[in-house]
Amino acid sequence: MFQGVLGLVLIPLLAWLISENRQAFNWRVPVAGLALQLVIALLLLKLSLFQALFIQLNQILLLVQQATEAGTSFVFGYLGGAESPFLESDSGSSFILAFRALPLVLVISALSALLFYWRVLPLVVELFSWLLRKSLGVSGALGLGAAANVFVGMVESPLLIRPYLGRLTRSELFSLMTLGMATIAGTVLVLYASLLEGVIANPIGHLLTASLISAPAAIMISRLMVPETQTGTAGELTDSETASSSMEAITNGTVEGLKLLANIVAMLLVLVALVSLLNQLLGLLPNIQEQPLSLQRILGWLMAPLAWVMGIPWSEAVTAGSLLGTKTVLNELLAYLDLARLPGEALGERSRLILTYALCGFANFGSLGIMLGGLDAMVPERRSEIVGLGMKSIVAGTLATLLTGTVAGLVW
Repeated sequence: MFQGVLGLVLIPLLAWLISENRQAFNWRVPVAGLALQLVIALLLLKLSLFQALFIQLNQILLLVQQATEAGTSFVFGYLGGAESPFLESDSGSSFILAFRALPLVLVISALSALLFYWRVLPLVVELFSWLLRKSLGVSGALGLGAAANVFVGMVESPLLIRPYLGRLTRSELFSLMTLGMATIAGTVLVLYASLLEGVIANPIGHLLTASLISAPAAIMISRLMVPETQTGTAGELTDSETASSSMEAITNGTVEGLKLLANIVAMLLVLVALVSLLNQLLGLLPNIQEQPLSLQRILGWLMAPLAWVMGIPWSEAVTAGSLLGTKTVLNELLAYLDLARLPGEALGERSRLILTYALCGFANFGSLGIMLGGLDAMVPERRSEIVGLGMKSIVAGTLATLLTGTVAGLVW
């Protein structure tokens, strides 16, 4: 409990210490931000109604996985989940990530496009936007962008408020960038949940809760680092969906999902190869504590204090820190894969839960490139400002997800 409370104080304090304007501190920002995070966490993690809802969401996840496997089995045969023509030497040895898990992105992308066309997701976005505007006092444009970030990606959410991007204040622009770094898109949420099935119970519910908690956390941290000193920008949700029918929406979603799938496969291949190469080079150095030096060990030592502040025991902090470092330097998918591979005794149940929340965000260098490219195309006149805020958004997004992990550990 002490560690978690300390984390609630130290993480916002760190954001304030690196602020552009510490004199413009507004007490409403951290107080309302922390209060909203705790309320959302208590409601979603403690009320039996939401627990039952999460169980149902997990059942829906299983149905989507089964439906996806029907498609992959038809297209890829036994590589995609159909009956294998040979006996497995080890259970699960025929599971191939690219053919079994990653195609979920295609199905979820198509479903998301369909739900946007049917106006289901826009309604949810507007409701959550109203909550953020009333509690944190953000503008209409930022509130909509923040709410959209919970369900779509860091490029798609600014697209929904594109007419207002040029008029956003510096603080609002930074908040929007931080929100993109502190949450994950719905298209990969289901994929990550499938990877975490053996790690925690009801993973899809926890990942959705993490994104909901991270939205106010991101606004709070970003407002501490770049305080608002101007009048906010009013705005309303714009229709970025160009489909004229349900079938066209599905087609558009599938095409977009294919681009995302190709990007994920390529990035995974290259990043895993580069990590392996770096570890081989580090292995040439003298051993430390009778073990070869590796990127994971270095990141573990650097991030261990932050893991401890979130509420993870010091005996597990280096392992947790390694996962946090992998998420920041590489990406959250590799971090979740590493978390899923850890032996049961490496981390306690509470530590696994905290890390599930703390890893749930796009704050890494690869995502920064995607965000800068997307925003530059939408508002080229603010290119220098966007680039200048880029590295800060990674720091802010990381602090926001660490705060989310801290809140989850306290409430759990």
